[in-house]
Amino acid sequence: MTNAGRLIAIVDDDPSVLRALKRLLGAWSYRVVTYQSSGELMAALPDEQPECLIVDLHMPEMTGLQLKQRMMRSGIDIPTIFITAYPEESTHRFCESAGAVALLAKPLQDEILLAAIDVAWQHREDRRSQ
Repeated sequence: MTNAGRLIAIVDDDPSVLRALKRLLGAWSYRVVTYQSSGELMAALPDEQPECLIVDLHMPEMTGLQLKQRMMRSGIDIPTIFITAYPEESTHRFCESAGAVALLAKPLQDEILLAAIDVAWQHREDRRSQ
């Protein structure tokens, strides 16, 4: 299956990160929506649910982990890739326990991000076939 039509949501409080990721993923034919806060994403979820999330861990108001936990409590299970400028070992463990597909360090490397998105698609397909 091609990437065309696959929806990825990106949540980051840094507009330059949102622009760069939207440009990169758009070049690979993904549909991309961006949000500057976890609250914006939660408000949009009833209308359109993305197939993959890319979420910054460190945001004001609600962190990426808090967002993932809130979604899980609400029964929303979207494969999630966390991104951070501060990749610490303890953070990796928290992300794994929250069911994250990957934790990637900023600045992101295109090939590593695209590989993580492929893993997210596979997780989604595996869940659908169960």
